[in-house]
Amino acid sequence: MGTTEHEVTGGEAHAGCGCGVDEEGRKAAGVDPAAKERNLKRLRRIEGQVRGLQRMVEEDRYCADIMTQIASVHEALRGVGRELMRNHLKHCASSAIRAGEGEAEAMYDELIELMYRHAR
Repeated sequence: MGTTEHEVTGGEAHAGCGCGVDEEGRKAAGVDPAAKERNLKRLRRIEGQVRGLQRMVEEDRYCADIMTQIASVHEALRGVGRELMRNHLKHCASSAIRAGEGEAEAMYDELIELMYRHAR
């Protein structure tokens, strides 16, 4: 089994596909700078939407309007998640799978867990 830039252990979810290294020291195998910038831009927009939601609640706005905005934020977050998953598959997962059986098996477990978590 070869050593790669992406170290997978225990099938835990890898959060490094936009930040480089996760809390367990696993490294992203590659981050597309354009995708990273798109994600940051989208997250800033979402942050603004959440602040707007806070104002709506503080101002006792109509519940249905608040719920509509919550649905919008939820879908925007799902879009960022899809982009991160795409990058994770393209860089981190493909690198781990090419590395050999041990890393590939751990990556398969990680991907299955991510898909279950994301499909909720």
